[in-house]
Amino acid sequence: MNHKVVVALDAMGGDYAPAETVKGAVEAVREHPEIKVILVGKEKEIQNELEKYTYSEDNIDVKNATEIIDMGEVPTKAIREKKDSSLVVAMNLVRNDQADAVVSAGSTGAILVGGQLVVGRIKGIKRPALAPFLPSKKGFSLLIDCGANVDARPEHLVQFAQMGSVYFENVMGKKNPTVGIVNIGTEEEKGNQLVKETYPMLKECRDINFIGSVEAREIAKGGCDILVCEAFVGNVILKFFEGVALTFLGCIKEGLLASLRTKIGAVLIKPALKGLLKTFDVSSQGGAPLLGLKGLVVKAHGNSKSSEIRTAIAQCIAFKENSISDKIAKMVQE
Repeated sequence: MNHKVVVALDAMGGDYAPAETVKGAVEAVREHPEIKVILVGKEKEIQNELEKYTYSEDNIDVKNATEIIDMGEVPTKAIREKKDSSLVVAMNLVRNDQADAVVSAGSTGAILVGGQLVVGRIKGIKRPALAPFLPSKKGFSLLIDCGANVDARPEHLVQFAQMGSVYFENVMGKKNPTVGIVNIGTEEEKGNQLVKETYPMLKECRDINFIGSVEAREIAKGGCDILVCEAFVGNVILKFFEGVALTFLGCIKEGLLASLRTKIGAVLIKPALKGLLKTFDVSSQGGAPLLGLKGLVVKAHGNSKSSEIRTAIAQCIAFKENSISDKIAKMVQE
């Protein structure tokens, strides 16, 4: 079988590994037979999980790795010393052109460090950036950066905007997507020093469709396609978004089960409510790609279940088919 995309999955990364990671891989190849997944990790444990499922053996391989990078480890030390960890072995598959992408729900710090040290940055890219999709009333917005650069400079944010534009245009199919910088007001003079210095640089950048500042309350409304910020702000936005969504869902369930009358009403509105809640599900897009690397590295949530792993694997298709890394490299050269 001629596979379009080969994905190296860190089978030992995440809170529910390897059970949920293996299950997600099986679901992914069932849904997308053009994908091949290489499950990287402790071979015996992975095989034990695989025995639970029926799948095409042409679509799943297992590569043994004897070590695991735990969440609490120092990222740089772990990447340098644990050469036979599931994450490092998976990343080396991309580095050596044996896989097109890496997906991991493991340590964010280790993924960021490994992405740069093992996979490598595109020449000219100052800092790679994590870029998850946030659901909104209008569809999805790309949040960049959400965890890779807490000490970003204005020139870094400009590159984030450029990389985000390339990614959004090719993956979402929207020409000339809008770019905004996350701020505490819409006036140009508002914001901290980083925002004030970055704003005029974004205005002058010809590669993007910059529309100005975007306040936090406009994010869920879909006020902008690409939301640019440094990682501290981005991570707060992402975690707050996730927390509100979970709390909102819990409150709705509690209210609907409060009495016999509300339970009857719940049955009637269940189809519409299910669609609405799915719209604002942060995990529905899988993971966050680390843009700016020579190959694709996708960071899935640490508590990802099989459905999120499946979606994270599937999102690698569009990245590969649209040659995102090559287009980002070309953008930098120009």
